[in-house]
Amino acid sequence: MKQFSFALVFLILLNACNNPAPQSETRSDAHPHDSAVYETETLIVKKLTDHVYQHITFLNTQNFGRVPCNGMIVINGNEAVVFDTPADDSGSSELLDFISNKLNAKVTALVATHFHADCVGGLKEFHTRNISSYANNLTIKFLNEKQNDVIPQHGFDGELELKVGDKKVVAGFLGGGHTRDNVVGYFPDEQVLFGGCLVKEVGAGKGNLEDADTLAWSRTMVNLKTKYPDLKLVIPGHGKSGGAELLDYTEKLFRVENKP
Repeated sequence: MKQFSFALVFLILLNACNNPAPQSETRSDAHPHDSAVYETETLIVKKLTDHVYQHITFLNTQNFGRVPCNGMIVINGNEAVVFDTPADDSGSSELLDFISNKLNAKVTALVATHFHADCVGGLKEFHTRNISSYANNLTIKFLNEKQNDVIPQHGFDGELELKVGDKKVVAGFLGGGHTRDNVVGYFPDEQVLFGGCLVKEVGAGKGNLEDADTLAWSRTMVNLKTKYPDLKLVIPGHGKSGGAELLDYTEKLFRVENKP
């Protein structure tokens, strides 16, 4: 009986080695470095690639409650470029201290991707620290019309290229969507796109459409996919990062709006 038991166990183990259990599928939003390197109640920073970090702060809204808002940090050597400010100046102060003290980098530029508070709410702190700020000229126009106290210092039309160390980052306007002025950020070396609020996480609803151009939105996503066909990572304005499927999802979400 014992010999039979030992033989049976041996056969089971042999079969397991020859036919290993199937591996679970890799999630499209899972990346090897996607982990929090800093976290408080008001600020989360995740490392996504060797040079790209995601910063998350929180905006209190009337319609959607406390909303986590994403931004991007590109680090190279001892320099950094930030896309979108935290939601307020205290959040910006915490973020800039983290970049200086923990990443040993100096922020050389801030790019605001549109005129809402989750992009420019903490802009004053950047200016207080003598950090240059950039935005679409249309963003500057909208902020002036709202009589905002703090306005990005430098405007551009079309595309802006900035240096971060010996590498470059790009901000570009590909069309309207979440707002008529929304731009995206792109880090060519690692094929990372910061879509901002123009890009939705997979499964998200349409969100705040108060200033949206819903008729243009899906066409803008087609423009994005054409300009950046080989994306490895996409960071939306809110929610989880992933790959090019975020662009596909957003295009489909608003495609119905293009029907006559």
